[in-house]
Amino acid sequence: MEANVGPVVRRLYLFVYNWAAFFGWAQVLCYATLALLERRPEAIYTAIERPLLVTQTAALMEIVHSLVGLVKSPVSATILQLIGRIFVAWGVLWSFPETRPHILVTSLILAWSIAEVIRYPYYGMKETFGFAHFWLLWLRYNMFIVLYPIGMLSEVGLIYVTMPYMKASNKYCLQMPNKWNFSFNYHYASVLLMGIYFPGFPHLYRYMLLRRKVVLSKAKSA
Repeated sequence: MEANVGPVVRRLYLFVYNWAAFFGWAQVLCYATLALLERRPEAIYTAIERPLLVTQTAALMEIVHSLVGLVKSPVSATILQLIGRIFVAWGVLWSFPETRPHILVTSLILAWSIAEVIRYPYYGMKETFGFAHFWLLWLRYNMFIVLYPIGMLSEVGLIYVTMPYMKASNKYCLQMPNKWNFSFNYHYASVLLMGIYFPGFPHLYRYMLLRRKVVLSKAKSA
């Protein structure tokens, strides 16, 4: 009896997590779409700020999921995807309001939210029913081909656009001398993070392409 409890709890937890995340990203996509339909692209961030920050921050749990073996996703791929997103959400858009009206915010939010309203139902259905419909599987492993590069370029572009504001404001910087005998420059840290994208994104993209090949091959032969 006890041996069966673990898998049940795991499935129940992942069911709740995936559908809650879907609901959060569906809110983001809905509010962003409404702002665009009203021809107010500069108002997108204001409309989606709360669900975006809550849902994207909650995604940090996916690193824990990988570490403890709840899911099979590699820890490295999960960290690479999340570190940039968390930084852009909190370290760029939330921290520097000057960036929010930029056109790249529109492409970023649409790429993120469309990808996630596909991804989370896919995993949610697998946890609920043990399988996902082929149309959802097809979307999961084809739409990322376009959405991931758009999201990555938008992230890098927004970090770059924000750099003058980072440099001028000295926000989050720690100057010498201080009692810790340590200095930190947020602007230079952002440059370093941008540098991680160039080896990091191809690694993540190759992983997704390999997964696509394996998953779609299994689906066709089933």
